[in-house]
Amino acid sequence: MRRTLIAGGLALLLLATACGESRRSGPPAAAGSPTASRQDPAQVERTLASLRKIDDLPMYEMTYDGDYDPTAGLAGSTPPSPFGCSLFAALADRDRPLFARNFDWEPNPALVLRTDPPDGYASISLVDISYLGVSADPTGDRRLLDAPLLPFDGMNERGLAVGLAADDGARAEPVPGLPKVGSVRILRLVLDSAATVDEAVAVFRRYNLDFDGGPPLHYLLADATGASAVVEFVDGKLTVDRRQGPWQALTNVPAVGVPDRELRQDHRYGVLAKELDRTGGVVDAAGALRLLNAVRQPHTRWSVTYGLRSGEVRVVTAGGGTRDYRLPMSD
Repeated sequence: MRRTLIAGGLALLLLATACGESRRSGPPAAAGSPTASRQDPAQVERTLASLRKIDDLPMYEMTYDGDYDPTAGLAGSTPPSPFGCSLFAALADRDRPLFARNFDWEPNPALVLRTDPPDGYASISLVDISYLGVSADPTGDRRLLDAPLLPFDGMNERGLAVGLAADDGARAEPVPGLPKVGSVRILRLVLDSAATVDEAVAVFRRYNLDFDGGPPLHYLLADATGASAVVEFVDGKLTVDRRQGPWQALTNVPAVGVPDRELRQDHRYGVLAKELDRTGGVVDAAGALRLLNAVRQPHTRWSVTYGLRSGEVRVVTAGGGTRDYRLPMSD
């Protein structure tokens, strides 16, 4: 049966101060050599030399030079899953569709990562590098070469954006014959290979998602054509809810098959829905950041907007620092 937002369960969700209950006492144990890098020594040197501190969060930026293997280590254990809080896609303006999200979690160092793999799409994504075992000063740390494996949200050069949020009621039953992939790693596979929401959903369907080590997740997808969808696990099975109106939003309550009036009982979802209704699903980057600020929490680590046709990316950290990026877009 479909999960429902019964009053007691919803009350507990509304009382929670974090996006999800922590299931770890700290970042995973420090890894040894990077497993994903397929770079030559010069590319490694250029990648690590590109690291720049851009905010006291601390947040860094880095440009990944060369290739990586997004499937490295899939047969092994997955890192603990992060928690994402408030996401929305405002899609009524066909010339300026926009994807936005708050990431709410522990005060860990973060990274704005640019990648351009030779056999995939270029992208900009955000990574909590504590999950790589990297400290607040990552200068020269070769574990950064595995950063492409853990994007918490991002957009690629085709205007496909994806982000995740905790959904503690979800359960993913494995489909026989499909390979297993980490519930965060799947975002990298989507960003590298999917140009549209339909193609992204097809990527999800090719894998069994592994939620071990953290909470189950659900995902919001949007693309430059104005399409969007929520990918969620209902009664153990992957289920897709495609948008029916000018916007789509996601927080930390089940969304697929739940009546809108019940979804709006979640405070953050209700705030997002009210404003997106008021604007008719037309929001620019500045307006999106104001809306994200309205639903921010004390532990919001960053807010980010992705212009799905313009390639413009704006990142605002917990300390108030703002950085603008532009991803060259391709047809």
